[in-house]
Amino acid sequence: MMNWTELTLDWAASFPRVKDRFPHLDDGAMPFLKLDQSRFEAYLADTHQLTLNEAREEFADFLFVESLNRELDT
Repeated sequence: MMNWTELTLDWAASFPRVKDRFPHLDDGAMPFLKLDQSRFEAYLADTHQLTLNEAREEFADFLFVESLNRELDT
């Protein structure tokens, strides 16, 4: 499964897919949030009216789907 480090290694390419899944993200906040997964998940919860646990689960699902997409591309 894709992890946070893999996602942020190429943030410029990854962020549009993250934004498609979580449309209420503010582009301006990302330079600071991409440095810390916990802060990102808390921000995700706040901006998408989710609990912190729901945000973590939604983000884990997103990473899983991204992993599947990457496997299909290879």
